[in-house]
Amino acid sequence: MVMILHYVWNCFWLIIPVLVMNGLLMGKLPNIYQPEVFSDHIPIWIVVGENAFRTATVLLPLLMPLQVGRPGQKAGLALYLAGLVIYFASWAMQIWIPQSAWSTSRWGFMAPSYTPPIWLVGIALVGDSLYVPFPYTPWIYIGLSAAFLAFHNLHTWIVYSRAHTKRKASIILTR
Repeated sequence: MVMILHYVWNCFWLIIPVLVMNGLLMGKLPNIYQPEVFSDHIPIWIVVGENAFRTATVLLPLLMPLQVGRPGQKAGLALYLAGLVIYFASWAMQIWIPQSAWSTSRWGFMAPSYTPPIWLVGIALVGDSLYVPFPYTPWIYIGLSAAFLAFHNLHTWIVYSRAHTKRKASIILTR
């Protein structure tokens, strides 16, 4: 039993606040972020790549011991916490002031998809080893996260571009 409890203390605990926040706040985001709109007509290769790398990014921390004894791990925890604050703030802008110049700009709209590298790199630094005997470096997790975010940001770019194009077209047609 003690052996099993040892493996329970892993870096997946650092993923849980993000999953909880996403679950609790998703419905409060503007309509364009809702899954039925956000995922509409996205090329399958983007969907598959995004989901495959998202799964790896979320599940690999189950194999990473959660420790903050070494300086790199302490820096990783600080980076993770700062990244969470920035990530949560990017969501808050979309929820509380969705019609602001920031929220309706490409940078504001995409902020929830380009801010995760901060907390993901933090997780990589905290979880600098694996429970399993496999050659590992934090760069592996950073690479998986970067691949996920490349697909995710491309997906978000497409959604914003479509909405912006439709908005321009409706303005032109109503004049």
